[in-house]
Amino acid sequence: MISLKKPVEFEWDEGNLDKNSEKHKVNNLEAEEVFFDNDKQEYPDPNHSKTEARKIIVGRTKNGRHLFIVYTKRKNKIRVISARDLNKRKERSLYEEAA
Repeated sequence: MISLKKPVEFEWDEGNLDKNSEKHKVNNLEAEEVFFDNDKQEYPDPNHSKTEARKIIVGRTKNGRHLFIVYTKRKNKIRVISARDLNKRKERSLYEEAA
């Protein structure tokens, strides 16, 4: 499981700042909430880690929305690359089996 040192800092690329909101209806603050879900699960993302190590985290927001997030760490900051709903049966079962 991902271990976060406090305070946690998030870095949002200006080119992607509104991408998740427009494409997947997930705002940045909502995506950040998943990192503080006690039942979150983290997985490597080797298929997309060619230039930097990327990881996948699945978890729940404060309002109970299950999200699938791809992120990387840069200079001790979390940079969310993509955030969307858990919409595949396999992804949701990964979260629910661990909880």
